[in-house]
Amino acid sequence: MIMDYNRLVKDLNGMNSDQFIASISKSFDICPASSKSPKEAKHFGMYLDGKWYTLKAKKGSYAENDPINSLDVAILQNNLLSPILGIGDPRTDKRIDFVGGIRGTSELEKRVNNGEFKVAFSMYPTTVSELMAVADAGMIMPPKSTWFEPKLRDGLITHVLS
Repeated sequence: MIMDYNRLVKDLNGMNSDQFIASISKSFDICPASSKSPKEAKHFGMYLDGKWYTLKAKKGSYAENDPINSLDVAILQNNLLSPILGIGDPRTDKRIDFVGGIRGTSELEKRVNNGEFKVAFSMYPTTVSELMAVADAGMIMPPKSTWFEPKLRDGLITHVLS
């Protein structure tokens, strides 16, 4: 099963909450959330200042026919994390962290509420068809785009042959 792979960001890149919301409204429709997790693709949950919001990617803010850039993780990265929060490479930037879907939105709330992070984003899980489209195009999935459950057990097994 593929689950969501959520994001946490330590700061708002020098903006206050109102400035941040105004900045992201160029690429996303924003409204108070009825759910902490998005119910469909191209929608995101955002936890900021103790409140949940729903962000819906606006048409034209992503390439609909591009197997990589139409993924939710790419839409968030290309329209919010990179241009607004200044997170160019999520693999190396120390201002971002990730929470696997099995830990849920309560983990996002906990880490924002304790002051460790300023904002959290809950993601809609990548679908198998999206994963296959990327593979069929010979491309590589963006970092932290899939969380698989159950995790395979790992370890070293030896068998003595005599």
